[in-house]
Amino acid sequence: MTVVATYLAVTLVLGLLAVVVRLPPLVGFLAAGFVLNWMHVEHLPAIEVVADLGVTILLFGIGLKLNLRTLIRREVWLTASVHLVLSVALGTLVLWLGALVGLPMLFGQDLRTFVLLAFALSFSSTVFVIKVLEERGESHALYGRVAIGILVIQDIAAVIFLTVTSGHWPSPWALALVLLWPLSRVLRKIWGRFGHGEMQSLFGIVMALVPGYALFSIVGLKGDLGALIMGVLLASHPSSSELARSLFHLKELLLVGFFVSIGLTGLPDLPILAIALFMVLLLPAKTIGYILLLWLMRLRVRTSLLAGLSLTNYSEFGLIVVSYGVGAGMLEATWLVEISIAVAISFVFAALMNGRGHLYVEKLAERVPRRNPDELHPEERPADAGDAEVVVIGMGRIGTAAYDRLRDGFGLRVVGVDYDAARVESQVKEGRHVVEGDATDLDFWNRLTRSESVRIAVLAMAQHGANVTALDCLRESGFTGKVATVARYEDEVLWAREHGVPIAFNVYAGAGIELADASARAAGLKELPQ
Repeated sequence: MTVVATYLAVTLVLGLLAVVVRLPPLVGFLAAGFVLNWMHVEHLPAIEVVADLGVTILLFGIGLKLNLRTLIRREVWLTASVHLVLSVALGTLVLWLGALVGLPMLFGQDLRTFVLLAFALSFSSTVFVIKVLEERGESHALYGRVAIGILVIQDIAAVIFLTVTSGHWPSPWALALVLLWPLSRVLRKIWGRFGHGEMQSLFGIVMALVPGYALFSIVGLKGDLGALIMGVLLASHPSSSELARSLFHLKELLLVGFFVSIGLTGLPDLPILAIALFMVLLLPAKTIGYILLLWLMRLRVRTSLLAGLSLTNYSEFGLIVVSYGVGAGMLEATWLVEISIAVAISFVFAALMNGRGHLYVEKLAERVPRRNPDELHPEERPADAGDAEVVVIGMGRIGTAAYDRLRDGFGLRVVGVDYDAARVESQVKEGRHVVEGDATDLDFWNRLTRSESVRIAVLAMAQHGANVTALDCLRESGFTGKVATVARYEDEVLWAREHGVPIAFNVYAGAGIELADASARAAGLKELPQ
């Protein structure tokens, strides 16, 4: 227990230090791994188990929210495929040039080594990207969906690579996995009997680990890909979003082990650190590649920039590729430490880049000439709020209730905005004026504020980070009307008031007030004068 206590204490302190200097906590968790290694603290085998659990539950949660139609869109599969080929070609060339000038560890290596290293560096981290998107509350935004789709395509490519190069083909029993589809229909019916508490969370964990991870591993396939597929098969259940939310904090806690485990791989010496920094210098080329390819797919510069920046990192999959190379005698064991250092530094670099906020991206995008709206991707074309007096951002349960109350109770002209196309379609069928749009997009607010009729903006998105970004964009656009926002915690309410939003509504406290008022009215009681 002393070793466990040491791990927890060091991780907590460095995570807190990262927050204090305004860096994401994961940077502190990465540092904790290296510090624990430097302190020669006894290795804790359970840390790898915790890390694997975190990644498995993360991918299961992605599956619960993933629309498979996203993967067959050109901007996803074509961008991922072309970028992979270009990254391997460019990475091989740069590493070869590094060997020619005599860089340590690269000098004297053969072409096969350079290709394998370039392939390892061509992937982006699913864990890191999803964590960034969830903190921002933008995993369902267009750029978030595109980034996640690209990551899933990369995971599929990883499975193919490992299968082909390992020489161990999946068991013939892998064909029986198609039976998971009819099985999932039975499981969805059983799911409804588990209620909304710990049994539902336990059900989700078992689905991720048993028919997901374990079953796929037994037949010779990648276990965490099985967790992703299992999530996709169960995604149509009405409680899938609720399950994803219930697993959120458990997943976040387990992923701490993932980031710490990267730092535990080894300590760098000067040559290893030099090559790791050299590899990190390739990241801007990776970013530019994503941005250009997505722009060619008719996405706006702003969307391409956000997706490209979120994918600017190296992947933990690189460690698996290099580990394979070491085991096959193609690489020296020191390359495993090398890649782990490069991955860790790339996470820090990406955290700094993605932590600068949307406004920097928006202002950069404004410097580029705009395309004709007819040439843009359908989801990128401007939405029209008409003559609305109120705009409600986020048409979940809270946003829908606010919309109905403002329209029916006060007779106001209301427009709802959501970036989930399926939700928009459902709301329109129910008779509401709802348009598809991204409230974290400055251009959206610039178009909206041109209409003098809009005088109230209600930020009703579930994630605080998304409301914060929307508020920044709203202020930058020059909006002068009233702003109201929802919050789940008191510190979020306090933040809103400190930033000039007097109408900050705690959804839990508000539900209690509404319940008390309804009870008093039913009993014929009158409210006391103020």
